[in-house]
Amino acid sequence: MDLKDQIKQLAERVTKLKSQIQTEEATKMAFIVPFIQCLGYDIFNPLEVVPEFISDIGIKKGEKIDYAILKDGQPIILIECKHWVEDLNIHDGQLLRYFNVSKAKFAILTNGIIYRFYTDLVKNNLMDEKPFFEFDITEIKDNQVDELKKFHKSYFDIEKIFNAASDLKYSNEIKNIFFKEINEPSEALVRFFVTQVYQGRATEKVLITFKDLVRKSCQEVITDMITERLKTAIKKESEAAQPKEAPIQKPESEPPKSKIETTIEEMEAFYIIKAIIRRSVDIKRIAYRDTQSYFSVLLDDNNRKPVCRLYFSEKKKQIGTFDENRKEIYTTLQSVDDIYNFSDILINTVKGYEGK
Repeated sequence: MDLKDQIKQLAERVTKLKSQIQTEEATKMAFIVPFIQCLGYDIFNPLEVVPEFISDIGIKKGEKIDYAILKDGQPIILIECKHWVEDLNIHDGQLLRYFNVSKAKFAILTNGIIYRFYTDLVKNNLMDEKPFFEFDITEIKDNQVDELKKFHKSYFDIEKIFNAASDLKYSNEIKNIFFKEINEPSEALVRFFVTQVYQGRATEKVLITFKDLVRKSCQEVITDMITERLKTAIKKESEAAQPKEAPIQKPESEPPKSKIETTIEEMEAFYIIKAIIRRSVDIKRIAYRDTQSYFSVLLDDNNRKPVCRLYFSEKKKQIGTFDENRKEIYTTLQSVDDIYNFSDILINTVKGYEGK
C-alpha cells in the first residue's frame, strides 16, 4: 500500500474516532503513532523512534519532547503532540525551545489532525516562527501527499527537503496572499487595475468604486477557470464512456426510446456539486439518478439521502434543496454557476445524514 492510501485510511480513522478521543495520550496512540508508521519508521525500535525524548533547555534539565525520529543516533525530526481539540497556535513556543537546543533540522507540531512542519530557513539553528508546510490530514490534497513523501524513511534526504522547504514556504505565503486579495483586494491591487483600465485620475472615490469591481472580477475569473476544467473533465468522461463502433445491425423491432435524457448542463451541475461537498465526504459516495421529472444528486446512491434535485428545462432552471426537516425548497437559477451560492446548504445536508 502506497503512502497516499495509508494516509487516506488514517484520515478515515481520525474522522471516525476523534469524538471518542478524550486525552492527549489517546490522541498520540490513535492518530500520531500511526502517522509515524505511515512514514515508514519503526515505532517499536528505540534506535529509530524515541518517545519522551529528553532535550535539556538551558538550566532546565530532563525536558522531554513527545517523539524524536533518529538517524545514525541523532535526532532528525522532533514531534510535539497535543490533544486533537487544542489550538496549535498557542503551543509553537514550546517546540521552538526544543528545536533550538537540538541537532534536529525539522520539527512537527500536531494535534493528530493539523500537522505543521518547521525548519530554520530564516536563521540557522533557530526555528522559524511560521511552518513551511501545513496540512489537515482529513482534507489532505494529492500535492501535499507528494510533499509529505519526502519525509518518508525511504526518501528522507535533509538537503533535498531543506532546499524544497524554501520554495514551499514562499509558495504557501503567496497562495495565502492571493486568497486574501481575491476576497478583500488591497488598495495596491485596486490601484494597479485602475491604472490599467481607467483613463481618469485614481481618486479615493474611484478606488472605493473599483474595489468591489476588482473583487467580483477576480472571483469570476476563478469560477470560470473551475467551470472550464469541469467541462473538460465531463467531455473526457463522456468520450471514454462511448462504446466503440460496431457493425450496424438492423433490429427486428425498434426498442422503445427512453424519455430520459441527461444533458450536459445537468452533468456540469453534478460535478459542481461534487466539488462543493468533496471535503465533507468521499466523492465516490456521491451519485446521481436522472428521471423524467428531475435530476437527483444522492449520497450513497440512496433515495432516502437526497443532497439536492435539479429541475432543468429549456425555459427554466431550478434547484431543490432540503432544510433541517427534509422539506424541499425550490430556487430559480440564472446559470449553473449559481449552484456555488448553495455551498453551505449542500454541505450541511450531507453532514445531517452523517450525524454531524
